[in-house]
Amino acid sequence: MIEVSGLSKSYGDYQAVAGISFSAQKGEVVGFLGPNGAGKTTTIRMLATYLPPTAGTATIAGFSVTTQADEVRRRIGYLPENPPLYGEMTVREYLKFIAEIKGVPRSATSKRIEEVMERCFVADVANKLCQHLSRGYRQRVGLAQAIIHDPEVIILDEPTSGLDPNQIIKIRQLIKSLGENHTVLLSTHILPEVSAVCDKVVIVNRGRVVVESQLSQLSREKSLEQVFLESVSQEDSVDAAA
Repeated sequence: MIEVSGLSKSYGDYQAVAGISFSAQKGEVVGFLGPNGAGKTTTIRMLATYLPPTAGTATIAGFSVTTQADEVRRRIGYLPENPPLYGEMTVREYLKFIAEIKGVPRSATSKRIEEVMERCFVADVANKLCQHLSRGYRQRVGLAQAIIHDPEVIILDEPTSGLDPNQIIKIRQLIKSLGENHTVLLSTHILPEVSAVCDKVVIVNRGRVVVESQLSQLSREKSLEQVFLESVSQEDSVDAAA
């Protein structure tokens, strides 16, 4: 469902992403793991068609993110790190607006809104203005808008940011369940997040992939913590470890 090959992004002389390649299959939750500044968000934005790549290719559900961006947008749900909510709308109004944009049939809109509000634990603030929501609620409403049209591919950038421990457990369970019928790409710098919900991990550092492995295989070879420590090292041994 997601195929990335040699994807790069440069800003003048600065290379934020340097030839990243990886894949994600249907029914797979892939953890996109790395320290802050590793190039995760830049890569996510390119896959979501928000940024054009400098070089390389990427396809989602068989469509190019550069030449078939409209087709890609129809097939993805995207939660950026800071959800772009409209403060003057209530949660229900906002989700109705997103459902219309995403092409949810009018006859199914009301039912779908209720379903995603319950699933993302925001039904209790359905009639509250988005501008009055806490950080945790904003994050969960952002997740609701990402899945309201039941997309084939769901791209999440730090989805549990700002949530309390109880909410984090619930959202991780939700992400795990979404992976049963969707492809989920989950960007995070939190190790337990990957261990709790992911089938596969892609570790990046300095704009490059240093590890791509099924989580089950990785756990047999070495602990995720060991790999992650190697990947953020400043030493030459990182390349050898990858």
